[in-house]
Amino acid sequence: MKRVALITVLAGAVAFCGFNHTSRAADEKGGQLKAGDYVAIIGDSITEQKQYSVFIEDYLLMCQPAKDLKTTQFGWGGETSWGFDSRMVNDMTPFGATVATINFGMNDGGYRPETPQNAKHYHDAYTDVVEKLKKAGVRFIVVGSPGCVDSDSFHKKPADAEMYNQTLNTEREIAKKVAQEQGAAFADVYGPMVEVMSKAKEKYGHGYVLAGGDGVHPNANGHLVMAYAYLKGLGCDGNIGTITVDLDAKKAEATDGHKILSDNDGTVEVESTRYPFCFSGDPKSPNATTGVLEFFPFNQDLNRFTLVVKGADSGKKYKVTWGKETKEFAGADLAKGINLAAEFLESPFADAFKAVDEKVRAQQNFETPLVKQKIHDLLKKKAEGKEKVDAERTALIAGDKPLQEESSKAVVPVKHTIKVEEAK
Repeated sequence: MKRVALITVLAGAVAFCGFNHTSRAADEKGGQLKAGDYVAIIGDSITEQKQYSVFIEDYLLMCQPAKDLKTTQFGWGGETSWGFDSRMVNDMTPFGATVATINFGMNDGGYRPETPQNAKHYHDAYTDVVEKLKKAGVRFIVVGSPGCVDSDSFHKKPADAEMYNQTLNTEREIAKKVAQEQGAAFADVYGPMVEVMSKAKEKYGHGYVLAGGDGVHPNANGHLVMAYAYLKGLGCDGNIGTITVDLDAKKAEATDGHKILSDNDGTVEVESTRYPFCFSGDPKSPNATTGVLEFFPFNQDLNRFTLVVKGADSGKKYKVTWGKETKEFAGADLAKGINLAAEFLESPFADAFKAVDEKVRAQQNFETPLVKQKIHDLLKKKAEGKEKVDAERTALIAGDKPLQEESSKAVVPVKHTIKVEEAK
């Protein structure tokens, strides 16, 4: 357990309370997603992996913290804050995003101990990026820290991982400072990843990595933690909906995004246009999103699809069937409300969620060469004149819209049944 202890100490040494700190970030700055917002997800090769960026877009489309949101990802392998700063006016700001999340720092640290010169370079470039986003009309910006490297797989040397995580921790504090100075929201990606990594390795062993291969690029488990940090930074409140079943009155009610189709003595058919977030895979696999859920409050903070049962005897047990699963709950717990999304990981929304996710992945796969090749290459055409280059860029950007629309249209109503009955 020595390695786990080292990363636990590293997280605690900076007096980190990661999940609460991240959850307050957007509120402190007054940030809030609004209907019709256009979200740009900006970063390096970790963003270009199209994992946390897909999870964010999945959430914005299906969990619907605001209506009619659209997203484009701007990941670029090997990128730094200063590299993006030099090209963003050509490659990103013309898209017209109103909201942006930024993730730089992994490459900025140079994979070596931090120096005062490098720290200043990172601070100044990150500051310039935020200022240029504001100038381009982005009204809500979430400045993210880098994540961490895996304590086992990075260079296969725990000492190297400890060294570079200290650099990344320093950059976390710099990113936080930039957010404070610029009046932006802050997403602490580093802290939650270190904490989850420590707890997960303690349970599953050192072979369970948050970043396989090079120790830098997260698996699905690490990307879910990253998505959590940014969604909290975006101010998402996590209320997916509430279904209330009144056993005495023999009726049911639903909040916005859900409609009661029928109610027959505790068996309720619901039609939902707002989905809970869904998870998949073997919990022991780093490529699954299920294994890390117990180590951070994704469901508690972001994914509350609540069933409240009125008229249940507090001293009795009741069976709740949702989809293919049946579980027992005390009547007192049902009266307070249970989170269906957390209790039933085999969700009735799984197939519909997967269908939307596939559309989002196709969209984001299109966006990578669109930005990195076609739009970026317009820099070579400056001699042809600004008007002509701008027109060509506008036409290229328009090519993303049909895929965004396909992603949005894939969110179709889902019918599902909730059955509540007294356990015998």
